[in-house]
Amino acid sequence: MKNIIYSGSLLLMCMLSLFFIDPDIVYILVFLCALILCCADFVLENERTYVLMAICYFAAGFFVHAAVCFYPVPCYGLFRRRQYIPAAAGCILFCVCGIWICRFSPLLICLELSLLFTSFLLASETRENTALKEALKRTKDDSTERDILLTEKNRSLLEKQDYEIYTATLKERNRIAREIHDNVGHLLSRSILLSGAVRTSNRDENLSPMLDSLDATLNSAMDNIRSSVHDLRDEAVNLDETVRSLIKDFTFCPVYYCYDAGRSVPRDVKYSFISITKEALSNIMRHSNARKASVTIREHPALYQLCIEDDGTLDAAGGCAAGQAVGITDGNGGMGISNMRERISILNGTIHISSENGFRILVTIPKTSQEDISVHQKPGTASERRLYDKTDTNR
Repeated sequence: MKNIIYSGSLLLMCMLSLFFIDPDIVYILVFLCALILCCADFVLENERTYVLMAICYFAAGFFVHAAVCFYPVPCYGLFRRRQYIPAAAGCILFCVCGIWICRFSPLLICLELSLLFTSFLLASETRENTALKEALKRTKDDSTERDILLTEKNRSLLEKQDYEIYTATLKERNRIAREIHDNVGHLLSRSILLSGAVRTSNRDENLSPMLDSLDATLNSAMDNIRSSVHDLRDEAVNLDETVRSLIKDFTFCPVYYCYDAGRSVPRDVKYSFISITKEALSNIMRHSNARKASVTIREHPALYQLCIEDDGTLDAAGGCAAGQAVGITDGNGGMGISNMRERISILNGTIHISSENGFRILVTIPKTSQEDISVHQKPGTASERRLYDKTDTNR
């Protein structure tokens, strides 16, 4: 904005030459040319073009004497661009044309020289203001960038803190489950064996009801302890860490892993994904010539998704190696695929298997089915026990 004000002010002050020169059509044309130079100073970003225009305007002063009166206008643009040599040439040309050729009056010469000096001062102030604005802009950008980095760092620290708390909680649950299993569980097992031995050797019929009640109580306590240990152990399983450990132990080929799910994944889904991943990686290692594989776990608003794929090529018999290994090329499916299908069907999910251009397993489990299972099925039901028995067997 100051650039426009300074340039316009110089143009108006140059018009004070009207007190010394009679206005005519040539003067008006020269004024318009100076106005064009003033506008070009705002628009043109190419310095060479503006310098060339200014030199042409200076040269026109030899032929059109009125143009000399507006020399301060292009000099201001040259000074602002640090083009001191063309600007100095314009000042020298003014002295030559104004004093020896045009023979201006001393007052007009003094006025023009003062305007040339003023253009130099105004150009210097404009450069300083521009430099200060650029510095302020850089400072604001740096400050904004630092704020963003600090915000991101604080968010990362909070996430890391939450994750450490979550990991510590899982470790403590595992420790408690292990202590209960190793100590209380063994003591209850010993008590059940002792009560059974006493019942077997008992000859007093009056003690039989009490011994039966004691045996039933101990067995109920063992069932409760076993259920509590299972609950603690199931809740303490970290899906992300478990799959990462499976991939870390898998050295057959590089595996790209992507985990985009929350921490509160239902335990049935966790065990299913872990078992399917373990089975798929085992099949890749035993039956595929894949050079790379990928495991992706995602949580969507309505479902959980697991995708395992590799780039295994066709074998000599014409079928995918991994596909033949599990028996899916004939559409029936082998033992591994059957276990996967049964496991997913319990959770009301779907599984899609493809052996074209490699081997691909896509599993989707809806979240609504998990809520229904958790509401309508109590721990220890037939389907849940069957799911846990398969999980324990695979592990």
